[in-house]
Amino acid sequence: MTAGPATAQRWAVAVTALAGLLVTLDALVVTTALGAIRAAFDTSAEALEWTVTAYVLTFAVLLMPGTALGDRFGRRRVFVAGLVTFAVASAACALAPTVGALIAARAFQGAGAALVMPLALALLSTAVPPDRRAGALGIFTGVTGVAVPLGPLLGGAVVSGISWAWIFWINVPVVAVLVVLASTRLTESFGPRNRTDPVALLLVAGAALGLVWGLVRGNAAGWTSVEVLSSLVAGVLLVVGFAGWQRRAAEPLVPADVLGSRAFVVGAVAIFLQWGSVLGALFFMAQFLQDGLGFSPLRAGLGLVPWGATTFLVPPIAGHFIGRVGVRPFIVAGLGLHAAAMVWIAVIVDPGLGYGQLIAPLVVSGTGVALALPATQAAALSGVGPGSVGAASGAYSTMRQLGGVFGVAVVVSAFLAAGSYASPRTFATGFAAALAACAALSLVGALTGLVAPRSSAPAARPVVTGRVTAS
Repeated sequence: MTAGPATAQRWAVAVTALAGLLVTLDALVVTTALGAIRAAFDTSAEALEWTVTAYVLTFAVLLMPGTALGDRFGRRRVFVAGLVTFAVASAACALAPTVGALIAARAFQGAGAALVMPLALALLSTAVPPDRRAGALGIFTGVTGVAVPLGPLLGGAVVSGISWAWIFWINVPVVAVLVVLASTRLTESFGPRNRTDPVALLLVAGAALGLVWGLVRGNAAGWTSVEVLSSLVAGVLLVVGFAGWQRRAAEPLVPADVLGSRAFVVGAVAIFLQWGSVLGALFFMAQFLQDGLGFSPLRAGLGLVPWGATTFLVPPIAGHFIGRVGVRPFIVAGLGLHAAAMVWIAVIVDPGLGYGQLIAPLVVSGTGVALALPATQAAALSGVGPGSVGAASGAYSTMRQLGGVFGVAVVVSAFLAAGSYASPRTFATGFAAALAACAALSLVGALTGLVAPRSSAPAARPVVTGRVTAS
């Protein structure tokens, strides 16, 4: 028996949101397991850093190619292939005999994630009609947002209770269930059946690689080093080359209605700045709770619960109202609240600070993030025609990942310029500077929201809707 439209929409939200949670979780779950991994492999701090960044690197580099594959060969088909890749890579991480093998497996895991995340958003957006899409995206954001506080908490709990390998083993049965549900409950859809443009794919992948590599290596190799400067310059030049190639291409990888949509541009820029601020703040907040207040990894994860609870509870409510009043007030108010909370913590931070003083600003920050995130998604995906939603999803997800790398790099630079790990006092000084940088990123994002259109619905124009078949 074929499920009705409402049931199919609920399944689409459930399956894609769980997949998004899994992918987002693995970007963060390793953070509280680094000490155990270092002890297991007797490895360097730089190698440990790559167990985190290798995942983000391939994730960001392969997002747009992954979206193009989904549009051409079937979004559900490629989504399932990404899940299988993610599970195989997770098992390889758990079985890694050396830290080098773990880093390689993490890169492979990021490649699977690059197929899953943008196609999850595309499948959700095509399954849910435009008048309900903002609400569905709010639920998606709420579920995936749980990964931010849950990642460090789950990592600490698993490492304390079993071993670090199980932070990866746990993915395998979850993916097995998702593969069955995706194959039976999601409807296949395609984007415009354009000819695959290998030049465009190479240009966008090379641009992302150059920019991410430069940002990741900036603090270790030096921002003025030949390696970093050449990488960043190459990334920028490839971005320019990609833009020029797109203007000439008969079948562009990113359609003109995506790049020409003010709503999409605002959503993409806002998520770049928001995610940079959020990941930068989380990176140092977790450290402050441990190094500054003496919390264990598990207790530090629990300490972030007041912040994380809002990222779960608020987005579904925000998504309901975004469809009525538009994205602009949510982007501006959300990122403004997060910026204010970052300044609040920066002002009161001190080695003798009581944890209770952090609860209120953490709730304000989490509320702001939770208000803005579904609004940026709604702007980016609702501002384009249905045939371009896959490309818009891939470009949006790429901007989010690049923003995270950019934000962490900027925030770490601010920390090192003002403080150090030498003592609790110098750490608190650097932490305050880092949060000021987070506030600046978020404030610029809020100002970006001011130019968002009042309605994110695409203008009336002919679009290629793509082929949709029953599951």
